[in-house]
Amino acid sequence: MIREGRFPGHPGPVRNSSDAAGILRSYLAGADREYFVVLLLDQKHRINGLNLVSVGTLTMALVHPREVFKPAVLANAALILGHNHPSGDPEPSCEDRELTRRLVSAGELLGIDVLDHIVIGEREHVSFADRGMIPPRGRTLGSTVTSFKEKR
Repeated sequence: MIREGRFPGHPGPVRNSSDAAGILRSYLAGADREYFVVLLLDQKHRINGLNLVSVGTLTMALVHPREVFKPAVLANAALILGHNHPSGDPEPSCEDRELTRRLVSAGELLGIDVLDHIVIGEREHVSFADRGMIPPRGRTLGSTVTSFKEKR
């Protein structure tokens, strides 16, 4: 993996789920099938990159933890998971919730923070962190451990 500077279009840190959703929406808008991506963030929550993990069908995308965490390991990065729902309804499915639980557990094992999982719908988004569905783990710019949600 070669780093070539900051992520275009978002020079500063990602401070909340709305920032992340805006970035994800610009990439996923208008997709006719599910795309699962990860945003890679440095210790100051600036974006190092966006990695496409899977392109699925109209209703699902196959996601394997090794494909999610490989770019994070290479970039020494925390993650924000993201995917779209082509139906336009951002409400997470049972499968979305189970996948998120598995990925958060894998991240804990690897020492990689999964800060949020954002589902992009037609006009709205759902943040797992905002709903309390991801335990607080991310680091702030200081030494205190807080969640991504608390960085507002």
